Amino acid sequence: MRQLVARDLMNEEILTVSEDWSARQLSEFLTEHEISGAPVVDAEGHVVGVVSLSDLARAEAGEGRLVPDRSDPDYWVRGWEEKASLDELHGLRLETEGPSVRELMNPAIFSVDEETPVSEVARSMIDARIHRVLVTRGRKIVGIVSTTDLLGLLVDEAVN
Repeated sequence: MRQLVARDLMNEEILTVSEDWSARQLSEFLTEHEISGAPVVDAEGHVVGVVSLSDLARAEAGEGRLVPDRSDPDYWVRGWEEKASLDELHGLRLETEGPSVRELMNPAIFSVDEETPVSEVARSMIDARIHRVLVTRGRKIVGIVSTTDLLGLLVDEAVN
């Protein structure tokens, strides 16, 4: 039996945002797509970080000034690409352009190569206390694996 790798489990539909976008553009994009965050890419399409609704809320709470406490390790551990409810998204449209995504984003990128065995993907997620990892081929994002994907695999194994 062939060992499953990240490519076998990943979701290939990844929406990305540009590091040059304003907070307002990001807000409109997340609201339009009903998502809570996305990977950030540079002009060449390389992943340079991730950004979330939490980042927008922190910027808005500071009236456009960035005031997050980034010294707290839990600041960086959050569900940035989970589907957001319309209630959560309501009211997050910014009145001004605000800071750039580059200023808002988390530069830490949790990723695995598409050929990484699923057991290693799961171990990495547990060790880092994260709920999802980007799957890459070189420096390009090709998918994402979440804890939901891993749990689905366990359910499938239990049923079979």
